[in-house]
Amino acid sequence: MNIAAFLRLSAQCFPHRPALTWRGTTLDYRAFDERTAAFAEWLHEIGAAPQQRVVLYLDNRPELMIAMFGAFRAGATVVPCNSRLTVDELSFLVQDCEARVLITDAAHADVARASAAPYTIVKVAGEDLDDVLARPVVNFEPTEVHPDDTAWIFYTSGTTGRPKGAELSHAVLNFVTVSWLADLTPMDETDVTLHAAPLSHGAGFHAIAATARAVHQIIPDAVSFDPPAILQLIAEQGVTNTWLVPTQIVMLTDTATANGAAGAALPSLQYVVYGGAPITPVAMQRALDTFGHVFVQLYGQGETPMTATVMRRQDHTPDMLGSAGRPRPGIEVRIVDPEGNTCAPDVPGELVVAGPSVMTGYWKRPEATAETIKNGWLHTGDLGRMTADGVVWLLDRAKDMIISGGSNVYAVEVEHVLTQHPGVKEVAVIGIPDDLWGELVVAVVVPEDGADTSDLTTFARETLAGYKIPRRYITTQSLPRNAYGKVLKRELRRAVADGELA
Repeated sequence: MNIAAFLRLSAQCFPHRPALTWRGTTLDYRAFDERTAAFAEWLHEIGAAPQQRVVLYLDNRPELMIAMFGAFRAGATVVPCNSRLTVDELSFLVQDCEARVLITDAAHADVARASAAPYTIVKVAGEDLDDVLARPVVNFEPTEVHPDDTAWIFYTSGTTGRPKGAELSHAVLNFVTVSWLADLTPMDETDVTLHAAPLSHGAGFHAIAATARAVHQIIPDAVSFDPPAILQLIAEQGVTNTWLVPTQIVMLTDTATANGAAGAALPSLQYVVYGGAPITPVAMQRALDTFGHVFVQLYGQGETPMTATVMRRQDHTPDMLGSAGRPRPGIEVRIVDPEGNTCAPDVPGELVVAGPSVMTGYWKRPEATAETIKNGWLHTGDLGRMTADGVVWLLDRAKDMIISGGSNVYAVEVEHVLTQHPGVKEVAVIGIPDDLWGELVVAVVVPEDGADTSDLTTFARETLAGYKIPRRYITTQSLPRNAYGKVLKRELRRAVADGELA
């Protein structure tokens, strides 16, 4: 089934329900459907469909979702990109995927045009794209596709070199959408969804699920994340669910706490799905104390988009905070040793995933695909362990594991301990080369304002074995993160090596 059929059905069943609200204007599902169909017909007319690539490089706004569903509808492939990409980064993606169309907005038009290949057509939302979307529609039916046809190319964040494009088929997105509605946020046409995170990433999958259920979707007016405004928007619009990254949850918790607000002030909010980066148990407990048990954690990579494990609202208990929850129904998750054998309970190994959410492969990278998908199993590169009752605990990225004096040190384990210190706001643990030990365990700490963290070694010794305790502590004002909130440990290691952090 073409993934665009979700929108077609919602428009048929609930044509007058509000679909997209942004900056004082609301499109109902009939108008959403019509504009999507107009975009799809235009793609066909210019030879950009089917099976051609459409890059989306713009801030959250209705045209992003119209172009996304329009590309699906035409049988083309969407390539959503973070709107913070530079010319060098964007031009690489445009050329790598051989994009025929690049959709942007006025704020990013200069970068988009500078990044376009000679064969790429650039259209600007709010300007010449409007003429495309206003065209009369002849055919409302989605283009027939094969289940394995690529619907979305999800480029990795590129923290270890040039990004790779994970090919996600219509079959994958169908499973992910149905699974989302079953496991994460059960929704119907009475719900209200807030898109406060980039639609190029996890929020984009949330948007497909919301569209499938004819949900009213709110896009904040401001581009930047404004916690007071977001809390006000949730209250005023009766938002029932949203997708956030952990950094946003921490910011909302800090704002609500400072203002004396709590979950009682947001009675409509039922589900906050989060993922994309770790959140410490201390930070999550503060969020639970503030907003109540509305949080649902997912774990999954772009290669198995947002679909591997889940920690349900009721699972957010002290003994499970810090875990990745349990495998999702329909997905197989194992912990394996280097030979591919399943590890015994609580024995560390690599986390592998199999099931209908796994990508087809990497775009134009057969060697990388063969290295990642072996015998039907996606090798995530994440190290973890699984308890006898199926709870998954992530330990580290394989490339980030620290080997000190011949012993394996999992940074996440050390970070979880250190963040329980009352003076620690954030911490990232890395390994740096050392002639004697191979690698030294180093903690880069963001302290609470005015806090004393001089006793961290003593504090850590109460819980951690000696070889896991950091040999050095470096204090800084903030940790470098990518656009999705993940700490850039490669950047931290470089800064320490160059003496920028000491």
